[in-house]
Amino acid sequence: MTVLRTLSLLAATVTMGLMAGLFTAFAYAVVPGLARADDRTLVVAMQRINESILNGWFLVCFFGALVFTGVAAALHLGGGWRGVLPWIAAALLLYLVVLVVTFAANVPLNNALAQAGDSDRLTDLAAVRERFAPAWIRWNVLRAVASTAGFAVLTWALVVHGRISG
Repeated sequence: MTVLRTLSLLAATVTMGLMAGLFTAFAYAVVPGLARADDRTLVVAMQRINESILNGWFLVCFFGALVFTGVAAALHLGGGWRGVLPWIAAALLLYLVVLVVTFAANVPLNNALAQAGDSDRLTDLAAVRERFAPAWIRWNVLRAVASTAGFAVLTWALVVHGRISG
């Protein structure tokens, strides 16, 4: 059972870290780069990114962070593992923030951007950009902060887990 606890916690930490890396890379590299681009470039780039990100690798990481963290929490409920549980629970709550923000804010903004249509046919790209980018950026920064904090507490949970099992 200790091996399952360790593996679930490791999988939770890795998938949370990958999601934190994705959201944070958007916050400090992708979005600032697109901010320097013209309206058409930003709209097209974000439309294409939103289409391409929905793939198996993303889904494994996105939902894996939730599932693996939940499994790790369940496996650490009993016995002498309770010192690890608060850290896993904190990570789970932080990732729930990520999920709520994603589904309540970022996905609707992505959908609205997709529904705006082909950039070659749009007459007011600046307005499309303005309706999308500022809000999407703010919500993405929140996802970056929450998932990075989740990654940090899961990393600490691994340290505590190692002390207890070692």
